[in-house]
Amino acid sequence: MKKLFGIAIVAALFLSLAPHSFAQTDAFLGTWKLNVKKSKFNPGPPRKGETRVVVTSNMGMRVSVNRINADGSTQDFEYTSNLDGKSYPITGLGPEGADSIAANLTSPTTIQSTLTKGGKVVATGTSSVSPDGKVLTITAKGTSSDGKPFTNIVVYDKQ
Repeated sequence: MKKLFGIAIVAALFLSLAPHSFAQTDAFLGTWKLNVKKSKFNPGPPRKGETRVVVTSNMGMRVSVNRINADGSTQDFEYTSNLDGKSYPITGLGPEGADSIAANLTSPTTIQSTLTKGGKVVATGTSSVSPDGKVLTITAKGTSSDGKPFTNIVVYDKQ
């Protein structure tokens, strides 16, 4: 009976703490579609489309991206991050050839991230969700895969 009571206490503790850890990323969860008209790609050209799907995982959050580039080519990538500032691998063709991302939740609606390729920083970014939870804006600066500097302000609408 004591063992059963102990298991019940541990389960209750886990269930009471779990919503707090997931609540930290709630603003980012869901499906986001690129709003090309509101986005700014410098130097350009703009992407034709993009869908980001963000879900919770046992490591924080998992992000899957399906992108249609300006030339019509597609770019799919995915990563899972614990949002603790440590690097996690990117699978698929990461932005600007990045093979890892380090992300840190700095507020319930803001994530700071660094993309690296072979240990070298290729871009940094800030992801922010609007107060109403309907718009995600990612501001990114870095060096493109062809060596040119870029600054993008990419806006997504929640689906």
